[in-house]
Amino acid sequence: MPADTKIAIIVRDTLLTWQKLNVVSFLAGGLVGSYPDLVGCRYVDGTGQPYGPLIRQPVLVFAAPDAEALAAALDRALNRGLTPSIYTADLFGTSNDTDNRAAVATVPTDRLDLVGLAVHGPRKDVEKTVKRLALHG
Repeated sequence: MPADTKIAIIVRDTLLTWQKLNVVSFLAGGLVGSYPDLVGCRYVDGTGQPYGPLIRQPVLVFAAPDAEALAAALDRALNRGLTPSIYTADLFGTSNDTDNRAAVATVPTDRLDLVGLAVHGPRKDVEKTVKRLALHG
């Protein structure tokens, strides 16, 4: 049975592979921080060894060809009342959360140099946010 919510992460396709993985990891963590109910239960293998929990539903990763596509997705998300997690190019030059937040705080929404965006919300709203973007391949 499909969930009534959806998770999507959009990453700028022109990034280096390590940057894409880094951005997706940070954004997934941001969603879990914003929506603690996304965390499932701990796993236990057949011998009783416990493991950490995972996000409880699939995470779809989409490719954005450029910053404009990410800005359009951000606009669609905000217009639908979603609260996205964002990652900007400036964050590649910082090394901690305080500096990350400070780097974002100095830039108006319409001037953010987005390299990644993550959303969680009602299925229909998330699907409209990622409209015209292809799954990352």
